[in-house]
Amino acid sequence: MKIATYNVNGVNGRLPVLLRWLEESQPDVVVLQELKAPQDKFPETPIRDLGYEAIWHGQKSWNGVAMLSRVGEIHETQRGLPDDPDPSQSRYIEAAVNGILIGGLYMPNGNPRPGPKFEYKMRWFEKLIEHAAGLLESGLPVMLAGDFNVMPTERDVYKPERWLDDALFAPEVREAFFRLTGQGWTDALRTIHPDETIYTFFDYFRNAYARNAGLRIDHLLLSPALAGRLVDAQVDHDVRGWEKTSDHAPVWIELSDKPKRKRRA
Repeated sequence: MKIATYNVNGVNGRLPVLLRWLEESQPDVVVLQELKAPQDKFPETPIRDLGYEAIWHGQKSWNGVAMLSRVGEIHETQRGLPDDPDPSQSRYIEAAVNGILIGGLYMPNGNPRPGPKFEYKMRWFEKLIEHAAGLLESGLPVMLAGDFNVMPTERDVYKPERWLDDALFAPEVREAFFRLTGQGWTDALRTIHPDETIYTFFDYFRNAYARNAGLRIDHLLLSPALAGRLVDAQVDHDVRGWEKTSDHAPVWIELSDKPKRKRRA
């Protein structure tokens, strides 16, 4: 089973890119972020024409999250975080798909720091941590996937010294990320690529993509019930180089149907 996360940076403006990627990569389930489209403007028909069911939580001009599936019905369980500090912002959608509970999220950026936007990011992060703890307590196979707007370590950012004052790399943001993963979540991409320089976002400016001057801010976190099924995790790096593409690249994992057997010593 192939599950992906992709910040499309405008689902209608980047629709040809999204459809091309869906056809070429053929993920089974996708969570999308930054739709930048109101609820009634989501391009459901062309996506369904490719064989995908879809649910979405839109917002005019900003934010917006969605989930697509070609492996069965999407059973929505949550829209917006419980006690979301600003419910008007569409940043979280959760559903059961093919035996897995998936939370798709778009973390607030938080800049400028300090300021109200950073304070909102931290409040939202705390609500995510609270909700994630409950998901783990269920014992179900659960995944949190999306644009976290966090570079967890210096290895996840090109020239980290330039980002010390940024809300994506702030010490309290990184600490919150590790409190989240410390609950028992597995960082899928870093598990498969423990020592590699691997990025998921490249700014449109300063020729960042060509220079591989990127950030790793899109993450897929697996509960213990899923971590043993992890087979592969990759970034579709070339998609970032397509014409009129998002500044993010799609990130995906492959899960086996059953946990992998551990080798005997």
